[in-house]
Amino acid sequence: VQLQASGGGLVQPGGSLRLSCTASGTIFSVFSPEPMAWYRLTPTNQRELVASITSDRSPNYADSVKGRFTISRDNSRKTVYLQMNDLKPEDTAVYYCNRITDPWPWGKGTQVTVSS
Repeated sequence: VQLQASGGGLVQPGGSLRLSCTASGTIFSVFSPEPMAWYRLTPTNQRELVASITSDRSPNYADSVKGRFTISRDNSRKTVYLQMNDLKPEDTAVYYCNRITDPWPWGKGTQVTVSS
């Protein structure tokens, strides 16, 4: 399985980005039951779980992003999304997605930089 994250970039504080992460090399029946999560690796090399979503689309969020980020998934596309609003400089990180249990090989992630 390969995970390809995209959608990152440079944005000013208060701005928005929508990240996507698509799994290839797997099939719908393998992807769809898996709880998935977005993680981020901060400039200080801390990995944080940002948001997660169950197979039945029940979300959960880290306190630091609650009310600003929204996780969703499209199983038919084997894709997980992260809508990020009201971005703050402390959201600057490389963002990755993966399944929560027995992670697949980590992809390259997508860089999000929040700066004025």
